[in-house]
Amino acid sequence: MGDISCSNGNGNGNGNNNNNNVYSQRKSCWYEEEIEENLRWCFALNSILHTGATQFQDIQLLDTKPFGKALVIDGKLQSAEIDEFIYHESLVHPALLHHPNPKTIFVMGGGEGSTARELLRHKTVNKVVMCDIDEEVVDFCKSYLAVNSEAFCDPRLELIINDARVELEKREDKYDVIIGDLADPIEGGPCYQLYTKTFYELTVKPKLMHGGIFVTQAGPAGVFSHTEVFSCIFNTLKQVFKYVVPYSAHIPSYADIWGWIMASDYPITLSPDELDLRMKQRMTGENRYLDGKTFVSASTLSKAVRKSLDDETHVYTEGAARFIYGHGHGLAHKNNHAD
Repeated sequence: MGDISCSNGNGNGNGNNNNNNVYSQRKSCWYEEEIEENLRWCFALNSILHTGATQFQDIQLLDTKPFGKALVIDGKLQSAEIDEFIYHESLVHPALLHHPNPKTIFVMGGGEGSTARELLRHKTVNKVVMCDIDEEVVDFCKSYLAVNSEAFCDPRLELIINDARVELEKREDKYDVIIGDLADPIEGGPCYQLYTKTFYELTVKPKLMHGGIFVTQAGPAGVFSHTEVFSCIFNTLKQVFKYVVPYSAHIPSYADIWGWIMASDYPITLSPDELDLRMKQRMTGENRYLDGKTFVSASTLSKAVRKSLDDETHVYTEGAARFIYGHGHGLAHKNNHAD
């Protein structure tokens, strides 16, 4: 549902009539995303680097004035150059740091490469399996997102093009951490089934090693937006795992607070000092966003959101799915061929 519009804007000087009036004309292009029915978010573009459609998704790469290069899939901004570190540090590091010795990781989605980049900063990690359904998106990101080129070349990374459910089910391996770096659950999108209780219970949990942790991105988590999918994904994971930790952070390019949820059958409790020590011992380079105190803050949700999570009863199933606002390429394709 993201639109790109270009218009001619006229500006004129209102100086003394004895002077020549100054008229300036410029062409401006804007990206506009419909967040809700009556709410749109837009920003100016320097240029449109790519636009097209794969078998599964619509894809655009935009050079934006406020956020740098931005990847847009199915009309939803997925990642922006200037602040993607907030999303990817939050997705990856809490789970790996809470695990005593994470060596093998399975990533569902992640075709952009940024999740793999952050995972490979951990010295304990010796294998990352990244499974994305859309080869065109992966190849596209390899070509255009130079910041992740080193990660794609790392010998510890095994890149698989397949449906994550199919790939997990057929593999005999188990993993220390499984990460859901999936597109948002939108109607007609390629992966909303990977947020269901059946998938968590029958596919994800059996593939976790002793002490294993699952973490997934879980959609908008603001005071007004968290009831779209965040609260029911949390409640669904509570039906499957003994310990479930929701947390969130503001991501400027998303125009909202965003949520993630960790789940395990083993306690997920470390102090800020313990998290900081593990970062120092285990990781290469410095985080720009996340440290121990930041995670404690991120996992301390507002009163309104905590109450919603406590009261939530909906369990996410294929027959009772919830979606964030918008629709995917699959639904649009279906509607275009409906008679």
